[in-house]
Amino acid sequence: MKTLFSCLFLVATTVAFLQAQENTAAKLWTPTDRQYTLDNMKRTRDELVKETQNLTPAQWAFHESADRWSIGEIVEHLALWEIIWNREISIGVRNKPTPELNATSRPDSYYHEFIMEEAKHTSPDFTKPTGFIDGRKNLTFFLQNHAINLAFIESTQADLRAHFEFTGTPNPRNMHQVLIFQWGHVDRHLRQIRKVKTHPNYPK
Repeated sequence: MKTLFSCLFLVATTVAFLQAQENTAAKLWTPTDRQYTLDNMKRTRDELVKETQNLTPAQWAFHESADRWSIGEIVEHLALWEIIWNREISIGVRNKPTPELNATSRPDSYYHEFIMEEAKHTSPDFTKPTGFIDGRKNLTFFLQNHAINLAFIESTQADLRAHFEFTGTPNPRNMHQVLIFQWGHVDRHLRQIRKVKTHPNYPK
């Protein structure tokens, strides 16, 4: 009997190991993809901190013109988007995996080039900053939301190249590509912050 239980345990252990190996091998979202995402999320976060950590209240609130956002409003906008990205990805990974959609998905480079293009993008009303948050508190708002998203990327076991947005577009984005938009969006607005700082009337 002891020998039988030992054999059954060995078989069960072997099957579990093989299944785990199969699941790991089948994943389209690789450890390299995860590290690439983490590196860029941390890089853009750190650059945003560097660009804003020593600003005065006047510098946070400066507007190039009446129709342009201040640095404080730009960072508030980024913080709002961190909430939106979190919701979009959490919904996406609950969708049934559809890896076959990768056949009609655009390449990763398309999403990075789009988010970083020079052309003006129009923000949906629900992502526009209120301007009600004072200066550095906008950075705190961003960092708090960003940390939640970073922790998810560090720990998730979801195959982010097999889960797609629930969308009817002919070229749907997988969740890895949504994350390219996430950190690329911070890069885009870092460029905007640096432009604000070059304005001749920017407070010294």
